[in-house]
Amino acid sequence: MPVIDYEVTYILRPSLEETEVDERSNAIAEELKGRGGEIVGELEKLGKRRLAYEIDDVREGYYVVMHFKADADQAKETERRLRLNDAVLRQLVIRKDD
Repeated sequence: MPVIDYEVTYILRPSLEETEVDERSNAIAEELKGRGGEIVGELEKLGKRRLAYEIDDVREGYYVVMHFKADADQAKETERRLRLNDAVLRQLVIRKDD
């Protein structure tokens, strides 16, 4: 399968400590690398921000953006694992076209 550029933005629960946000973000990146993906650049931790609308009675969350290269199956698996992660409120994986 061809390797494609992707970007994932996910929101972590605001109840996490700053160190937990770093640990979980790094764990997500390492998990992707372990399945053959490649992280492009650094994780962009945008910090705690107010959400546009409440999610499960939560009004804010930690935003993280990650750019990576992977095949389509790896990207789908990353999205699936983020959906199953209790610390992640929302995620969005997009394909970056040239």
